[in-house]
Amino acid sequence: MMTAMSDERAPLEQPRPKAVRTIAYFITGFPLHLVQFVLTVVLLGVGLATVVIWVGIPLLMFTTSMVRGFGDLERRYVRRMLDSPLPPVERAPAEGGVLRRWRYRLVDPTTWRDLGYVLAALPLSAVEFAVGLASIILLPMAIWVAPWIGWAHGSLALALLGPNRAKRLEAKAQRLQASRARGVDAAEAERRRIERDLHDGAQQRLVSVAMSLGRAKNKFDKDPEAVRELIAEAHTDAKLAVAELRDLARGIYPAVLGDRGLDAALSAQAAKSPIPVDVEVDVDPRPPAAVETTAYFIVGETLTNIAKHSGATEASVKVWRTDEKVVVEITDNGHGGAEIRPGGGLAGLADRAATIDGVVTVVSPEGGPTVIRADLPCAW
Repeated sequence: MMTAMSDERAPLEQPRPKAVRTIAYFITGFPLHLVQFVLTVVLLGVGLATVVIWVGIPLLMFTTSMVRGFGDLERRYVRRMLDSPLPPVERAPAEGGVLRRWRYRLVDPTTWRDLGYVLAALPLSAVEFAVGLASIILLPMAIWVAPWIGWAHGSLALALLGPNRAKRLEAKAQRLQASRARGVDAAEAERRRIERDLHDGAQQRLVSVAMSLGRAKNKFDKDPEAVRELIAEAHTDAKLAVAELRDLARGIYPAVLGDRGLDAALSAQAAKSPIPVDVEVDVDPRPPAAVETTAYFIVGETLTNIAKHSGATEASVKVWRTDEKVVVEITDNGHGGAEIRPGGGLAGLADRAATIDGVVTVVSPEGGPTVIRADLPCAW
């Protein structure tokens, strides 16, 4: 089972596809792209050559529709085989007679991008076909090399067959608006939690201290023994209030995180886990404080959920940094079946990540393992 936040909240990026489906795409894609290329070039050439005698016009009209059909086919195939986030194409509306509709299709940018992909896919597919055949023989190469080549092909398809720049900017604006709204909701929920913890914890302790001291003041001259007991009680409540305030402050921003960074903070979290947790952190240069804090709480809450609900016997935490983001990946060998549900714990993690325009993805098939990944941008 794989769940993530809705498409308008997730960045339009090509993930690294799975090796088996990538190799299958390499082998089956070459003959498909060869047929598409030959038909397109031949019909386009014949149509242009005969347009002066009007025979070429219906041929070019057919070729235009055929190329657009090839583009739609490739969008579905790449989306299925290479896990590409290619959305369905939005064509410019075509109205009127046959020639008028053809003119609309010719000025539609998606038509020319479809044509560009059909022409570019063949040479790329020839290389991929050779890699696919070699991968069957050299399995280690298939596991490592093929997905990266598939990622490159998916990225090309996303660039040529995906939304144009205006649509991408519109989707990004919608995603940012949704992220900000969820961030505000998460911040408000955090504020209410802090208020509740203060009211139910430290505030009640301090009220008890004040009452004990007031009673001790009234008995100061009359009952020294009772005064000593009341002062001792006030002292105990004061220490408990200080401890609760310290825990509350640690919940807002842990001192070890600010002093020593993510590696030490996450190692401290793992040491408290009831199951063994392996931690690997490589985030140099140090990311912004907001990113560190978000990563810290995502790991902490996830490890707590793993210990309570997953049935896992071991887990791992890997955190690394690219040029633009910090990636947090938590894996456990539990029974799986986790998913993001409205109001659930994983939805809370997604909301926390959304405060800095981050995205949480959950891959958790029945029987496990479960992988929870957070992509946290270092600039927003």
